[in-house]
Amino acid sequence: MITLPIQIARRASQEAVYASYAFKRGALGIDPPWKVAQIGHAVWRYGMLGGIPAIASIRHGRDRAAVVDELGTMTYGELDDSANALANHWRGAGLAPGDGVSILARNHRWFLVATYAAARCGARIVLLNTDFAGPQIRDVAAREGTDCLVHDDEYGGLLADVDTRLGRIRAWTDTSTGSVQAGGGDDTIAGVVAYGDTSPAPRSGQDPKVVLLTSGTTGTPKGAPRAEPRSLAPIGALLSRVPFDAKGVVVLPAPMFHTLGFAQALLNGFLGSTLVVRRRFDPALVLEDLSANRATGMVAVPVMLQKMVELGDEAFAEADLSELTAIFVAGSQLGAELATRSTQLFGPVIHNMYGSTEVAYATIATPEDLAAEPGCVGRPVMGAVVKIFDDDGREVAPGATGRIFVGNDFQFEGYTGGGDKDRIDGLMSTGDVGHFDAAGRLFIDGRDDDMIVSGGENVFPGEVEELLFAHDAVREAAAIGVPDERFGQRLRAFVVLNDGAALTADEVKAYVAQNLARYKTPRDVVFVDELPRNPTGKVLKRQLSELEL
Repeated sequence: MITLPIQIARRASQEAVYASYAFKRGALGIDPPWKVAQIGHAVWRYGMLGGIPAIASIRHGRDRAAVVDELGTMTYGELDDSANALANHWRGAGLAPGDGVSILARNHRWFLVATYAAARCGARIVLLNTDFAGPQIRDVAAREGTDCLVHDDEYGGLLADVDTRLGRIRAWTDTSTGSVQAGGGDDTIAGVVAYGDTSPAPRSGQDPKVVLLTSGTTGTPKGAPRAEPRSLAPIGALLSRVPFDAKGVVVLPAPMFHTLGFAQALLNGFLGSTLVVRRRFDPALVLEDLSANRATGMVAVPVMLQKMVELGDEAFAEADLSELTAIFVAGSQLGAELATRSTQLFGPVIHNMYGSTEVAYATIATPEDLAAEPGCVGRPVMGAVVKIFDDDGREVAPGATGRIFVGNDFQFEGYTGGGDKDRIDGLMSTGDVGHFDAAGRLFIDGRDDDMIVSGGENVFPGEVEELLFAHDAVREAAAIGVPDERFGQRLRAFVVLNDGAALTADEVKAYVAQNLARYKTPRDVVFVDELPRNPTGKVLKRQLSELEL
């Protein structure tokens, strides 16, 4: 039995290692006593999340650029003042600690201002997915409890039926100037910031909570709440593998309402880096942002990386990527073919993270891992435990496929609507199946609910998808199981061809049969113009199954 003193000693040792990585990258530093006192006071007043703009201003200077968007540059000092102005406005309107603030906004400065202001109020921050349909948004907003609603103008109509005790406030306005003239007075964040009280917001006395939503690929998304971290683990674990350094420039096309983009936006604040964002993803503009800003990093989902790769050699030859040290990819399967293509164009800077909204981080594949095994997702990060179990809850040997379970210091607390993920010995199911190789690298074989049984054989669609994507004529592909009277289920492949490419269904089947076991050959091949995806790049297979053929 491990005694409490031993547990405390182990935890202290782990935190020291996390701190060493944070120190190495500049998230922590040796600051003069007066700065340390100011930082401590900011954390006491605002908490760790709400205090990020203030801490960055103290450590890196109020004039340091925090975010660059279509409106220009906002410094950390301006971000800190803006968060105070909005927090004071909300507190004056009656927003109490624990109340719900729902945010439906694209990537821009007002998303960050609203998040930090809500954190300073000790609110329950609900990040809504900008790609959800109106009924989904309304259902989630009602279920999670929305006392105050923040939204971009374009979503106003979708939210007309959402009741809020304290009303709503517009973030990005239709005129897109961000000035007071854009939205008038206190019905816009810009107006509140221009005329509001920027003095330090009062201490809320309660830690904020962030509710991130699942992808919603199979119906109404679930809420996955997290308390404010009491550990350096989320920072230290990432920085132990990914070379994001202080005062860099990070281009962030990944949506900030999603775990990946949200976590990076917060990490940027600790590093005092400049975040470059746009409201809508355009691969050519992202490449331009990387070059014009001489960016040191980028955070994206795989489908965004794919669209950038499709720009071709000529576009990359004209871009200045000399300062780029890390591209951090997560949110959906990267795949061996895309990992290889991306490395050829961007250089050996790709870092592929595996995790989920519920478990947060699990493994990270470094450029060295991807050079050796492009299809892997790497090894467990520091502080994370990853195990593979069979259907009876027994751990399997390397090479054997089973259900993936993860343990770390930053998992969610259970779904807000009730329910939880399966757990074994304190480890949480990711919902995926996979295997470890002899070197300890993890491979994702598919979703545990995607596996089909065809004629008594287990088939994972992901293996077929990966193979099809490697074909020169194929831009992207997806596979699903459909009912079959003879075999129980059969595999149906959906294929998107490259421009000008020609391929028949029989050629697709022959290609699969030549490279995989015959029972993995899809019996149906459907050619489509594009695959339905959510904003993080996950294919909406439920929509594929509903297509009329």
